[in-house]
Amino acid sequence: MEHSYANDDTGNLILLEHVNLKIPNQILATAFYVTGLGLTRDPFVMTGVENMWINIGRSQIHLPHGAAQRLRGSVGLVVGELEALATRLRSVEPLLAGTEFGWKERGGSIEVTCPWGNRYECLDPAGRSASAPWSNIDLGIAFVKMDVPVGSALPIARFYRDMFNAPVDIEEQRGLHRAVIEVGTHQQLLYAETTEPIPEYDGHHIAIYTAAFSGPYERLDAKGLVYGEEPHQYRFADLVDLSSGERCFRLEHEVRSLHHPLYARPLVNRNPEQTNRNYLKGADSRGGRF
Repeated sequence: MEHSYANDDTGNLILLEHVNLKIPNQILATAFYVTGLGLTRDPFVMTGVENMWINIGRSQIHLPHGAAQRLRGSVGLVVGELEALATRLRSVEPLLAGTEFGWKERGGSIEVTCPWGNRYECLDPAGRSASAPWSNIDLGIAFVKMDVPVGSALPIARFYRDMFNAPVDIEEQRGLHRAVIEVGTHQQLLYAETTEPIPEYDGHHIAIYTAAFSGPYERLDAKGLVYGEEPHQYRFADLVDLSSGERCFRLEHEVRSLHHPLYARPLVNRNPEQTNRNYLKGADSRGGRF
């Protein structure tokens, strides 16, 4: 069989490193993210009461203290076998009673809602196909999907293509479009058009790493979109139609270079099935492929 080396190409976006959502209560967040989803609080950074970093493979969810923020969409996660996940979610139902927490099983996934309404689609690692974009992720963030206004998916795709040299694609279903932006080898940013009302933006953000760092900065800065410049990183929030200059969507991006000191920092990921009652030596952690 002839192999196309073009299939091994990647774009300039290397890693979707974290999603940042403010939360008002670390106890509820621990019950949900650590006990329920089976993830790990970073033991080295942000261990106080003002912020908590949740490790998930090579990526994280950052949860600084503050008024709750809600992502206008959902996050796709790979957190292990769905049967074990369902058992953990049942165990935290009494702890999260009276919040917006909930979960339901769908074909090939479990949809989970956090205590403040953020939605996570937990994907089935056993039922995935080899062609799935996240096929090599055993633990991690597979995608971030944002709900965007009708007519904005195409200009958003062009924005990432022209500003970041990212591979992009457009999918269509029932007259609505979805922009698919490839990140690294197994992650995606998705912008799905919807006719439903979209909540006002509350400041949540994502962090991405880029291989070619200065080119996107110069192009974004030429359009007056950049702010928050620091060594090895900058920020922008407006995704604009490059033809008209009109804003399509707002989502703050923390853009980092590969020289950023946090790039590829080893993250501790525990095995949530390990307990004091069934303890097995050497089974405390799980690495996972990515």
